[in-house]
Amino acid sequence: MTPDNDNKTLIALAEKFGESVIESKIDRGDAVAVIAPGAVHDIIAWLRDQHDFKMLADLCGVDYLPREPRFEVVYQLHAMGRGERIRLRVQLGGKAPEVATISDLYPVADWLERETWDMFGIVFDGHPNLKRILMYEPFEGHPLRRDYPIERRQPLIGPRN
Repeated sequence: MTPDNDNKTLIALAEKFGESVIESKIDRGDAVAVIAPGAVHDIIAWLRDQHDFKMLADLCGVDYLPREPRFEVVYQLHAMGRGERIRLRVQLGGKAPEVATISDLYPVADWLERETWDMFGIVFDGHPNLKRILMYEPFEGHPLRRDYPIERRQPLIGPRN
């Protein structure tokens, strides 16, 4: 896909990864690209190594229920030397959304991916320690999913004897 703007990073991204770049645009001054789930690791590694996006500023999940694909993982990368940002969006469908980890590329992704898994149930394949980070271990479900029953009773935890 050829971007409909003159952002050099988006143009290079489309040239390098072709059909793995589903859509690209400039939104509020930032480059934005929707990318294929299978290309996440390769694209982010390429942006880090070839285009100086050395900082992962954020990684989060979004639930668009009832829309399909239902889930999205959003990556915010920053090239500090030139003040450029890029937002990568990865759309994931189905009951068991999954995408490759980038914790080997950015150490901070370890915690951000765990938070996204904990809250949304999005699995990061290859993550070294994907376990709860905000909720307690016996907690059932993922509380930021739009279909999570807010009146649901959870197992109670108390002091250990």
